Amino acid sequence: MKKTTQHVVRHPEGWALKRGGSSRATKVFPTQGAAIEYGRDVSRNQGAEFFIHGRNGQIRERNSYGNDPYPPRG
Repeated sequence: MKKTTQHVVRHPEGWALKRGGSSRATKVFPTQGAAIEYGRDVSRNQGAEFFIHGRNGQIRERNSYGNDPYPPRG
């Protein structure tokens, strides 16, 4: 089963939430904070991995809201 991912990324109109592998934004927000708040809710509902990208495009934070095995493989 393929894991769903959600990404908060820069957008010409501010910040956007994008599903992993998609070229189109799910929703666009004026601030990164608003995009993060909405993205966390979506990720929790989907049990998805959630990535927050900085202004430079690099991942600055990552959260997993899915079914993580414990202990992690290593």
